[in-house]
Amino acid sequence: MKKYTIKDIAQLAGVSKGTVDRVIHNRGNVAKDVEDKVRALLTEINYQPNLIARNLKNNKIFNIGILIPDPEIDAYWAVCTDGINSALAEFSAFDVRINTFLYDPTSTADFLTRNEQLLKSEPDVILMVPLFYKEATRVLKHYQSLNIPVGTFNNQITSSSASFIGQDLYQSGRIAAKLLHSISDKGDMAIVHIDEKYKNAVHMQEKEKGFRNYFENLDNFENTILTCKVKYIETEDKLRDFINDHPNLEGMFVTNSKAFHVARLLESEHKTHIKLVGYDLLCDNVNYLNTGTIDFLIHQNPRQQAYLGLKYLIEYLVFDKPIPEKFLLPIDIINSENVTPFLRP
Repeated sequence: MKKYTIKDIAQLAGVSKGTVDRVIHNRGNVAKDVEDKVRALLTEINYQPNLIARNLKNNKIFNIGILIPDPEIDAYWAVCTDGINSALAEFSAFDVRINTFLYDPTSTADFLTRNEQLLKSEPDVILMVPLFYKEATRVLKHYQSLNIPVGTFNNQITSSSASFIGQDLYQSGRIAAKLLHSISDKGDMAIVHIDEKYKNAVHMQEKEKGFRNYFENLDNFENTILTCKVKYIETEDKLRDFINDHPNLEGMFVTNSKAFHVARLLESEHKTHIKLVGYDLLCDNVNYLNTGTIDFLIHQNPRQQAYLGLKYLIEYLVFDKPIPEKFLLPIDIINSENVTPFLRP
């Protein structure tokens, strides 16, 4: 396909190069019939401006603020850095600069503090993980009032205008229920929330809703769906009491990346007959998956979420492309037989 220059287009349209340039860049001062003629020609030849050259010439610096949980506190978030670095490498021809702010995923106060620091960096756009519904809703409304475009991943705040990259969390809860039902069709089932404030964690609520909905729609399920909410500091003791208090328990669903805590306890208490489904390919989870204590893991692919979230924001800044309102990733079901390819960088 021929690449047309502004000079070529001017000759074809019978106008000056300055006129073509004004039409392409929407600078005005062009008669409507002339503008229509030039735009029709641009459509006919499928003209694509050299955006890289234009932005390099303008020497534009793009500032992106990133607000994500600290991987030193929760290892689940460590691979997000890989996704962010991949997106930056892809757009290395542009002067894209990021300011990353890490917050404690167990502290709403720290989330708000890091958010204030982010705003002081004067970002053009923001990429964030909105773990806390109440605080994130307030923060996102503030961003909107400042006309700062925002991309979110992992957890969606539906009341905001921010874009979202992630999975259908309600559907992933239903999938977890179907997985447990497929390997254990008798006994009680438990939903386990570890180390997050349930009332402020929409992602956990959506997963639980989906899980319960699956069993509620079964005609022949006559057992009980239990819920266990555990703080990190009391994980082992509270889980042990919960399991011992429910002798009819046959399946457990952990709604975040901490299924390994449950797996470790099931082994130490010799309760490995209880089927276990959780999330994410942390090393500890994968180890228990390979030994059979964890039966299935649902892969949320945080690396890809972070990569796409940043990629869409950069494309918006550099190419003026619209940011997708929502992009849902597939829900990958992992067992010991297919886990290896998913562990590759």
